[in-house]
Amino acid sequence: MIKAVLFDLDNTLIDINLAAFMARYMAGQARILSRVLRVAPPFASSAIMAAYLAICSSRRSDQLLNEDLFHRMVERQLRLPFEPEPLAEVAQYYDSCYIERFKGGLVQAGPRPGSHEVIEAARGLDLTVALATNPVVSLAVDKVRMTWGELDPDGFADVSHIGNSRRTKPSAPYFEEFATRLGYAPSECLMVGNDAGRDFPRPNIGMPVAYVGHGRPKKGVFRGSLNELASRLPELVASLNAQRNVSAASATLPYAMTR
Repeated sequence: MIKAVLFDLDNTLIDINLAAFMARYMAGQARILSRVLRVAPPFASSAIMAAYLAICSSRRSDQLLNEDLFHRMVERQLRLPFEPEPLAEVAQYYDSCYIERFKGGLVQAGPRPGSHEVIEAARGLDLTVALATNPVVSLAVDKVRMTWGELDPDGFADVSHIGNSRRTKPSAPYFEEFATRLGYAPSECLMVGNDAGRDFPRPNIGMPVAYVGHGRPKKGVFRGSLNELASRLPELVASLNAQRNVSAASATLPYAMTR
């Protein structure tokens, strides 16, 4: 039975030029690192990039939170003891307040048509609604981006971020960890996303995915706009539940026939 809907954020529930946003955000992180730790800007930028590549690597075998691995990689790249505390206050201001000015310009962030309707459709089915955004930035940054889409930051049962996740998309352990925090199996969660490369768990863990991007992936249980998904969500959930019931009945049939 489908018990939860996991929504991606960027270009799923909000419109945003994500590449432009991340470029500005990472540049700001590098400037902070350079000034607080007194290292040359090119070295700070290189350390930040290496840290992001590390937490997004598909070859990871560690069990560190993304945030802890990020800090370790920065320390390794700069060859300096990395103490988060001196950076904490300025980083909190940067993540919570300063990035508000990123909304316009090339970033062009704003509400996405159908986002509120599909969220309300999920709640109308008494499903848990959670935000499964790629966990490479802080919760504060996620909340700012939510407000750009006119979404309530407190309206989600859980939000993935760099401080509570041990993998990133599309790694299957990321989706498994997120579902477990909600108290569900991956197969009990419907993922909704726009990125055919990141929003489909790899390898497949039985989590159905509704695709709302502009591509044409062959995989997925739905392909269309958010507005279309909002109107068809009751039908889609009913269909997925019916398929699950048939599969369960088929699995018990051989046993039943031997009795």
